[in-house]
This record gives sequence, C-alpha cells and structure tokens, in this order.
Amino acid sequence: MWKPPVKTAADRNLGGPISAEPRINDRIRVPEVRLVGPNGEQVGIVSIGDALKLAQESDLDLVEVAATARPPVCKLMDYGKFKYESAMKAREARRNQAYTIIKEIKLRPKIDPHDYETKKGHVVRFLKAGDKVKVTIMFRGREQSRPELGFRLLQRLAEDVTELGFVESQPKQDGRNMIMVIGPHKKKAEAKAEKAAAKARRDEEPAEDRTPVDSQVSAPQE
Repeated sequence: MWKPPVKTAADRNLGGPISAEPRINDRIRVPEVRLVGPNGEQVGIVSIGDALKLAQESDLDLVEVAATARPPVCKLMDYGKFKYESAMKAREARRNQAYTIIKEIKLRPKIDPHDYETKKGHVVRFLKAGDKVKVTIMFRGREQSRPELGFRLLQRLAEDVTELGFVESQPKQDGRNMIMVIGPHKKKAEAKAEKAAAKARRDEEPAEDRTPVDSQVSAPQE
C-alpha cells in the first residue's frame, strides 16, 4: 500500500514566501549555461562544470541571471558584493521616494485681509514643497445662501498662486462647505531635490561669505 513520503523541515516551510534570490554556484542544476564574464563580455555556451571551474579560478560566484532563457544565462560576479550594493541602492531609493501629501487650509467667505494673506502664505509653502492643497470654504448661517462668495474667494486664491500650482479639482459644494484642490507644478521629488541642493550649497559656502554675526563687544564707557 502506498504511503505519502515523510515531510522534511524544508517541505514544511514550503508555505512561506518564495525566495527571489537567484541560484548560485552548485545550486544551478542544468547541463549547460550561456556564460557572461565579470565585465559583461559574452563567453558563450559552456557546460555547467566548466562554468563552475572558471568561477572558482577567478575567485568569483556563478550567478543565474536569466533562469527562463534556454540555456539559462549565468554571470561571473562577486555575489556578496553585488547583494550589498543592491541593498544600498534599494535603501537610497526608499529614502528618496516621495509621497504626495494633501494639506488642508480652511477659510471663511468673509475672511479678514490679513488672515487671507497668512492662509495664502501657507498654501504657497505647501505648493513649494510639492504638496497638494485642499482649500475648504466654511459657510455658516446665512452665508450658505451666498455660495458665490466662496467661489470668488477660491478663484482669487487660485490666481494668486498660479505660478506655483494649478486647480486640480474645481470648486464644488460639499454640504456646508465648498472645496477646491490645488496641485503643485513641481513634483514632490523635485522639490526635495531642490531643497537638498540649496542646503548643500549653503554648507559649501566659505565662512567669510556667510552672513556675518556681529561679535564685536562695545567698550565699557568711562
């Protein structure tokens, strides 16, 4: 009577995630491979034994870089160094990855001129940083019967920041509020890159070119 084979520890782990790492050295179980040298030169189709021998003589690893090709493509490389450099590149990419954030500014239809300038300043700062801005006009009481006041205010704000952003979502009524979304002309990544470049330029400036700090002490009066 047939009995199922006893599962090993490796079999019990088959439910986990499939490894994305390529096969290297003696884990490559094919009769022949298309070999690529360490500098990208084409060696040609060789037996797996010869490829492993070349890897050993060069003190390098044989790495399968195209498993679905016929025969599979393998390259001679320092796999440890390759993994380290790949991890550093991925880490740098994650660090530089930018996500667009939606900021929100709330206004009243009859906002004071000084408050308007303050709110507009926030919108300008957000757009310069590459963020979208959701502008909300809040109506109260009888103001709800005058939606044109909010519409004109949103139009004015859009015109005031037209050099930095554009109206991504036109003004629309949402209950007691009116909402408009302004998108930045610059992408988040571009804004971050410009900010980093400006900081680097400031750090590289000679001390004498920076804004001097008044370190003179007045002589005591007699």
